[in-house]
Amino acid sequence: MKPGLSLRVSQQLALTPQLQQSIRLLQLSTLELASEVEQMLLDNPFLEREDEHADAEPPEPAREPREREAADSRDAIDSEAAGADSTGAEAEFESKQDWPDDWEGDGADAPSDREWGDAAGPGASGDEREPGERDAPHESLAAHLHTQMLALRLAPEDAAVLRFLIESLNEDGYLEDSLAQLAATLVDDSDELDALDTLVHRFSFALKLLQSMEPAGVGARDLPECLALQLKALVADTALPPATQASARAALALLAQPQALDALARRDLRRLAQASGQDEAAVRAAMALIATLEPKPGRRFADVEHNVIVPDVIVSASGASQRLRVQLNPEVLPRLRVHDLYARALRGGKEGGGHAALSQQLQEARWFIRNIQQRFDTILRVSEAIVQRQRSFFTHGELAMRPLVQRELAEALGVHESTISRVTTAKYMATPRGTFELKYFFGSALGTEAGGNASSTAVRALIKQFIAAEDPRRPLSDQRLAEMLKEQGIDCARRTVAKYREAMKIAPTPLRKQL
Repeated sequence: MKPGLSLRVSQQLALTPQLQQSIRLLQLSTLELASEVEQMLLDNPFLEREDEHADAEPPEPAREPREREAADSRDAIDSEAAGADSTGAEAEFESKQDWPDDWEGDGADAPSDREWGDAAGPGASGDEREPGERDAPHESLAAHLHTQMLALRLAPEDAAVLRFLIESLNEDGYLEDSLAQLAATLVDDSDELDALDTLVHRFSFALKLLQSMEPAGVGARDLPECLALQLKALVADTALPPATQASARAALALLAQPQALDALARRDLRRLAQASGQDEAAVRAAMALIATLEPKPGRRFADVEHNVIVPDVIVSASGASQRLRVQLNPEVLPRLRVHDLYARALRGGKEGGGHAALSQQLQEARWFIRNIQQRFDTILRVSEAIVQRQRSFFTHGELAMRPLVQRELAEALGVHESTISRVTTAKYMATPRGTFELKYFFGSALGTEAGGNASSTAVRALIKQFIAAEDPRRPLSDQRLAEMLKEQGIDCARRTVAKYREAMKIAPTPLRKQL
């Protein structure tokens, strides 16, 4: 081959550091953004929070009323104007981003540092609130059992074994390993069979003590044993009515049958009656009692961390016409600014040279504030577009949800579909009907007999409504639900109904049947 030179023209997208940061900030949740802001405040000396001294400076009286009026008119969405064109609102929103096109972040011709600070969070609160303390310290299952163990007079060896069993329980209160396996972990030499047998005997004695403690069912090796322990406690409780004790004995007899749990799950009343030799009335009462038992005795001792959802957008309805108002949550807006004193000192000392690193940090601080502002601007634009298209949801509920896909919203706003995906992930909207993730308002379309489309969210709500109104003795099957949707003019296959039902965590027909 003969070497040669050739020219080729091609296009490629170069992601600048500023654009990369903007994309990364856009996909962060509220908590992740707060951590990012705290880290930036520690790393960059030119970035600071607005404090009380900033609030004390005189405002601009000529601009503030007009800005407030413009914001109010942008945030208010009239519910009667369902078919209005949103182009003007979007253009008005875009006009907020009044950044110089030729500015490159060198600090010479940039907007004043005061304007950058105002852009990052007007109306935001700079107060940092501490989370509320618990009224009482949390007590774990192990601590609860250790407290009961103090009332027992045990030999030191037995107390040590019982303590070891308590610490071996899982969070549900079950003992997952066998006694032989637990004892083997305490014996160094596997050849010491006598010592191992003695230790297993001690473990058996300690297990009986553990299973006699509260809550009933703790220390069980499997679900049938857990239920049996609770039923035995009911039988031994003389304070209970005789009918309840009789039902507990009948329930114990049911659990003793082979494959009892499978028959109980399928509500096979006839099979259970034949296997246990009891009449159907006694079996029905026993099944009702078993349904009230706790399959996980340690559940109420679990230290569940409640994740509080902080909405990014707030939607409120006002007036007789139920006009919808969309606004950013001021509690999540970081109120940041560039440090005026440091920025002026840097500009005054540029002639001396040697300030390239500091100039870079000043540029990064300004870009960070700008990207945060763009992040919230994009969230607000997407939220406004969602409310405009799903206006009927706020009036009539889930059944009025219309089909909406991310591509449709991206084309309407003039952004890429991936931008809509980043904005709607881990971002929440507080509405008069509850707090929802922005992704909740999207749903695929199902065909109708009239030639239109129905949202999958609305179909799920309709299925849930059908199941809520069903006869508990004759629950609706997935096929019957599909036929009922067909009667409503919605084409939905049985497999699709089953998928929607499972997504809503609704049990299948046999498990919903009540005797």
